[in-house]
Amino acid sequence: MTRVDGYGRVDRTRTLRFTFDGVSYTGHPGDTLASALLAHGVRTIARSVKQDRPRGVTAVWSEDPTGLVQVEEPFPEPMLLATTIELVDGLVASSIGGRGRLAEVPDTARYDRRYAHCETLVVGAGPAGLLAARTAARRGDRVVLVDDRPAAGGSLTGTERICGRDALDFVADTLAELRAHPDVRILLRTTAFGHYDDGFVLALERRTDHLAPAPQGLSRQRVWRIRAGHVVVATGAHERPIVVADNDRPGIMLAASARDLLHRYGVLAGRRVVVFTSDDAAYDAAADLAGAGAEVTLLDPRPVRGDSRSGDYRRSRGLVLGTGAGPDGAISHVFTDQGELPCDLLLLSGGWNPTSHLFSHVRGALRYDAELGAFRPGEALAGVTVVGAANGTFDLAGCLAEGRGETPEPLPRTNLVLWRTDGDPARQYVDLQRDSTVADIARATGAGLRSVEHVKRYTTIGTAHDQGKTSGVLASAITAELLGVPIESLGTTTFRPPYTPIAFAALAGRERGQLFDPVRTTALHAWHVARGAVFEDVGQWKRARYYPLPGEAGGTEDMDTAVLRECAAVRRDVGILDGSTLGKIEVRGPDAGAFLDMIYTNLMSSLRPGRVRYGVMCGLDGMVIDDGTVLRLDDEGFLVYTTTGGAAPILDHMEEWLQTEWPHLRVTLTSVTEQWATFPVVGPRSRDVVGALAPHVDVSAAAFPFMTWQDTEVDGVPVRLARISFSGELAWEVSVDGWHAPALWRRLIALGEPYGITPYGTETMHVLRAEKGYPIIGQDTDGTVSPQDLGMSWAVSTKKVDFIGKRSFARAENRNPLRKQLVGLLPLDPTVKLPEGSQIIEQTAELPPPPVPMLGHVTSSYRSAALGRTFALALVKGGHARIGERLTVPVGGDLVPVEVTGSVLVDPEGTRRDG
Repeated sequence: MTRVDGYGRVDRTRTLRFTFDGVSYTGHPGDTLASALLAHGVRTIARSVKQDRPRGVTAVWSEDPTGLVQVEEPFPEPMLLATTIELVDGLVASSIGGRGRLAEVPDTARYDRRYAHCETLVVGAGPAGLLAARTAARRGDRVVLVDDRPAAGGSLTGTERICGRDALDFVADTLAELRAHPDVRILLRTTAFGHYDDGFVLALERRTDHLAPAPQGLSRQRVWRIRAGHVVVATGAHERPIVVADNDRPGIMLAASARDLLHRYGVLAGRRVVVFTSDDAAYDAAADLAGAGAEVTLLDPRPVRGDSRSGDYRRSRGLVLGTGAGPDGAISHVFTDQGELPCDLLLLSGGWNPTSHLFSHVRGALRYDAELGAFRPGEALAGVTVVGAANGTFDLAGCLAEGRGETPEPLPRTNLVLWRTDGDPARQYVDLQRDSTVADIARATGAGLRSVEHVKRYTTIGTAHDQGKTSGVLASAITAELLGVPIESLGTTTFRPPYTPIAFAALAGRERGQLFDPVRTTALHAWHVARGAVFEDVGQWKRARYYPLPGEAGGTEDMDTAVLRECAAVRRDVGILDGSTLGKIEVRGPDAGAFLDMIYTNLMSSLRPGRVRYGVMCGLDGMVIDDGTVLRLDDEGFLVYTTTGGAAPILDHMEEWLQTEWPHLRVTLTSVTEQWATFPVVGPRSRDVVGALAPHVDVSAAAFPFMTWQDTEVDGVPVRLARISFSGELAWEVSVDGWHAPALWRRLIALGEPYGITPYGTETMHVLRAEKGYPIIGQDTDGTVSPQDLGMSWAVSTKKVDFIGKRSFARAENRNPLRKQLVGLLPLDPTVKLPEGSQIIEQTAELPPPPVPMLGHVTSSYRSAALGRTFALALVKGGHARIGERLTVPVGGDLVPVEVTGSVLVDPEGTRRDG
């Protein structure tokens, strides 16, 4: 064991047991898996992803590029950093070779999301962040303070003094004051991983024992969505290594991390320590490790200056000091220009990189500070303040000054920035997780790459879980050195969210399984179930696909049999469909008509109250995105029907244009999809059923013509009747509010029994509409189909000055006669049903050698009771001009000859529809 008495903040009165790579160990509350393993002398905890080299712990928190492990118990989770896994009793983990293993069963724990609003959000609970939060709270702000560590204090070790007292006492007192404020929320174990426009920050909160099984009612992790008036970034800095040969081996780490292990966990990471540094801060680490009993040799290539901090330290700390070239070879010894130095721990420290990721997320520009040898925030951003080490202020007094909103005194520094030593570039690792070396960067620049962004992607540096926290600036510096240009001219790669990896389960929250894609059912779902309906998923809705009846042999009808029966009943007598899932959007306002004229290809403002019009919507490219009917309610109101799957996307489409392009229009949009249940009553006897439902309404063809609607009442309940047909038959759509839908449905069924009313499902609806050539958007279209391709030139207004997609209709390609167009197909063998998606080629008796020119594909294919045969709809190149021709559809090993027809196969004159 390498625990040192008198050091650390772990609770040594309690013992936790865990297993790593099949070996049992002990630790204490407050340990991480990494600190507990190091306390037992376990240094190799992983293997590298490309070269399978041994890897240990390089840093002690989320900037560690090496210590990835697989957690097995209490629940499996891959690719976690041992340095951030808080130890829990019964933990089982194992080393990995750069790739984790997904769990075979889902994690049953709950993942949540919460929302918070505040005037001031402070990210980082080090000294600067604590003071910034306290200042905001004292002026009356609502404050949210987040920090990713289990305890506040940032990088404070407990050896510092603040205002003449112990630094950790200052932290405790400040936290107590903050907690006493009713408008202050403190979120520890919470990582702000994304900063977006307008003060929006995403943060991940982990439970205290986030690897333990989640008790009932508690979540394992929680994503906070925080909206802040002002964001204070107090995220500290990452120590930067110096690149030396074989610097990826276990037993080599950052100097400040070894110091943190000592003071936070009571772990002495080595007994014979060599510290190689070009930065003053490493002297504190060297002195503290020496004070804890380690034999420390310090190598510093900087010249001694009497007025420098390093000069003072050299004189006062009694450290064994070497100068000159850096170490080469590790880790039982290192070679220097002064000879071989035996050691079991090599500490590297080349300076500090401000943790400015959250500043960069909102496009804050960084500038290179040659004195610091680091990139720091280089401009002022509205609503954002960067303080402390994140702003390049690395001394405690300066951090405290910035936390109070003061300007700190500049700290004198010995100016030497050392990125790497001389040596074999193939043995000098820049990104330890990716096994990327100086030689890899040299290959990138040798290949002609000059942008650090390109070098990043060529070498993969900075693309692993740590996102280049320790390697990114090094890569920029070494690239600049190899190119012979200043590092400031290259800059850094772009910091993007997330700051640390986030589990997909946390991002999903509770939205998984049925909550990820909620199952929506109509008000009649129980009736459909009782009737034995077979359901299909349409969008998020469960829709009755068909209603099988008992078969002659004791079974039930298959789908083909049931659908043929339902189709025949609708064409012969009357059928009823639950069409409640159709999207319904109420468009209201003085400019509603003008708005819909821009949304639809045809004219809607001329529609009179009580009338209905079919309409087509296109995108900017002139391609169809949805269709449906529009009811004119009154002078300022319309009711827009969309496809079931288009309800939400079309509302979003309409809102986007209204809010961003035409905000001057006085229009409001309201989704009423769930409020209205709609039942198409379809067939030659539909007039009898609707007339019986509303005997006080004249449903004759003269009084109630096609594409009109009327409101009425049934037993005091408002009901809307509309003469609309998606089947080509005489039909009404009967609509009522959702509360009364089951009662109205039962009434219609009862009234229709004398006429042989037959409930039918979506499959029959598809057959009926296909027989009439009515396309389904998304099935008979694929995003490259215009209204003209569908044979709907009549639905494109020539009177309107403009509408969405109009300009695209004039493009030469959109006028190409060889565009794919919707047509009908009749297999010459009337029993052959073409598989949907089948490709169509020229007429041939033998399949030609590849590549075979494709003319189009089958979009819909059915058996028809009305036609007594199979038929299909298809998109075919120049299809409208090919009517009457014969083509071939390869199906399996057969070539099926087909005849091209018009898309309307039943009642092309519309006699049945007009009744």
